[in-house]
Amino acid sequence: MSAPILVIGALGNVGEEVVMELLAKGKPVRAADIDIEKIKEKFGTDVEAVFFDFTNPKTYPPTFRGIEKMFLMRPPHLANIKRDMLPAIQAAREAGIQQVVFLSLIGIEKAKFVPHYKVEQALQELNFETSFLRCSFFMQNLNTTHRKEIQERNEIFVPVGNAKTSFVDVRDIGAVAATVLENESLLNKHYDLTGSEALDYWQVAKIFSRALNREIAYRNPNPIYFFFESIRRGAKFGFALVTTGLYTSTRFGMADAVTDEVEKIIGRKPISFEQYIQEYKAYWLN
Repeated sequence: MSAPILVIGALGNVGEEVVMELLAKGKPVRAADIDIEKIKEKFGTDVEAVFFDFTNPKTYPPTFRGIEKMFLMRPPHLANIKRDMLPAIQAAREAGIQQVVFLSLIGIEKAKFVPHYKVEQALQELNFETSFLRCSFFMQNLNTTHRKEIQERNEIFVPVGNAKTSFVDVRDIGAVAATVLENESLLNKHYDLTGSEALDYWQVAKIFSRALNREIAYRNPNPIYFFFESIRRGAKFGFALVTTGLYTSTRFGMADAVTDEVEKIIGRKPISFEQYIQEYKAYWLN
């Protein structure tokens, strides 16, 4: 039997989709995250569930043992890559892992302050066979990070100005990741993953308003106000800082490009923003 494919962050939006896509392809999966019981609840006996914590070296051996390929993502709360992620990445290399598909960000080469850039550099320095999935903003951020403001405040609160974003559905990212993990011809490349259109947040608010049958406003705060208001609303300092930086980069056009990478890799067009809104509508209903 072939070695299982390791999925780090199996309970996350993207990680869950990677697991499901790999299982659909008949691949054995080792699903790793910080809550082993939730992994078992979500995937049952279809996966090998392991407890993994980047900041706990005791979790490294059972997670990495016998693995050749892994999907890797950065937990949003980890911003100090050298301290919090590099030890685990080094342990993975020492354990014999060869191939890594890393969930990165589109435009990362122009945003070297973002933690994802440091992860990319570390993976290359350790001589992994790498595939970087440089994704535009997830559609599903709107039903997770921004769910409360839409559901309770009837607003989209991001400091992006008039810039456009080529949102991508995490289900498409999961399909791409699973395909790259099983296809050696797709190794050692980076892929800019987007949806099939770029929308500004005024357009996004209109789509929400139509779908939810109530007015959703785009507030468009300035980045400084966004940063402090995010903390006031409960975001941790590091998360608010990284998020403000990303949205400021978006404000200057980092996320407006539209590519056909998703379709080329998985053979179908990306899920549209309208389809996403309709299928996730229940998240924002009052």
